[in-house]
Amino acid sequence: MAKKILDDGGQISAEMILLIGAILVIVIVAGGYILGITQSIAGNITSVVDTARDTTINRM
Repeated sequence: MAKKILDDGGQISAEMILLIGAILVIVIVAGGYILGITQSIAGNITSVVDTARDTTINRM
């Protein structure tokens, strides 16, 4: 009887594609949350600067 040679290369390639896809999804979701937090902080800083500017102008 001849020995059967199994090719596991296809299985490894499929697992790598699934792993890279999962990592990509995680990065996109995390980026969305970080973008939302960054926009919130930028809005708060803009509000503080506008208030400080208006207060300074009113004192003059």
